[in-house]
Amino acid sequence: MKARDIVRPARREALRAAMALGLAGLFAAPAAWAQSYPDKPIRLVVGYSAGGGVDAVARLLGTRLSAVLGQQVMIDNRTGATGLIAAEFVAKAPPDGYTLMMGDSALLIAKLLQPKIGLDPLTSFKPVAGAFVSPLMIVTGNDFPAKTPAELVKELKANPGRYSFATSGVGTVQHLGFEMLKQSSGSNVVHVPYRGAAQIVPDVVGGQVPIGVVSATAGMAQAKAGKLRAIALMNTARLEGAESVPPLADALPGFDVAPRIFVLAPAGTPDEIVDKLSAAVKAVLGTPEAGAAAAAQGTLRAYATPAQLGKDMAEETRRWQRIIAEQNIVAEGK
Repeated sequence: MKARDIVRPARREALRAAMALGLAGLFAAPAAWAQSYPDKPIRLVVGYSAGGGVDAVARLLGTRLSAVLGQQVMIDNRTGATGLIAAEFVAKAPPDGYTLMMGDSALLIAKLLQPKIGLDPLTSFKPVAGAFVSPLMIVTGNDFPAKTPAELVKELKANPGRYSFATSGVGTVQHLGFEMLKQSSGSNVVHVPYRGAAQIVPDVVGGQVPIGVVSATAGMAQAKAGKLRAIALMNTARLEGAESVPPLADALPGFDVAPRIFVLAPAGTPDEIVDKLSAAVKAVLGTPEAGAAAAAQGTLRAYATPAQLGKDMAEETRRWQRIIAEQNIVAEGK
């Protein structure tokens, strides 16, 4: 046997050993990242201006997550296109757990009304945790001929086309939720889209529009002042400070609509990092302090695991897709 015949197998064995070590290191990397994660500040991106509802709960969550995770969670407001600018930024970020998004139901609806946008909320992101729901309230002027959910449904059905309802825009949860009410009750009510929620309550109070769909906090403040009537909450969970307002489900069993607010990571983020983040969100939301702070913002804590959030997002998307198709709703400007 020649010397080179002995050397070649030795080289092959050395190469195999090196490859094995390399593969072992590759597969061990995610676990190592998770053990050291986080070792620098985390960016929580919000697609709305500072001071708004989603921004407020993002700051509520971010401050407390900083303490749990041991690293600063910085809020990054990237406004425009109903949150899509922020969503595209996060979807393209490195999937390392350091760039997250505070998303909401509007993101799911945007894809349905604007199918040409370059991302899909169900595939471009990895669900991290459900965090909050933001109850909506149906309000009317004090002279409206209904005081309860059942009376509202009866009045709308008896007078097709007579009434109108105001929301903060076409394709919002407020709009689609009321379209579900119309469909469930067999009523015909005209939609009046506003450019935002700020003017809806004054116009309901002033009689310019008979019905408004607004945040529960905005509606309840004026109802307590006697300036308008809070007819119903559109979700089934009771909200602190609005315990006297019945759910619409009293008249339409099973009706439950409220904007969902959740945390997302870029697709491809390691499971170990997602699980660590989700556990941190759960720990924050489990404290009485977080509950009180959420209630002060007019929201309810609604933790969901990554798996459950993924299911909830898919089901909510199907629900909105169905109502958009059946009611022939198109985005403004089309």
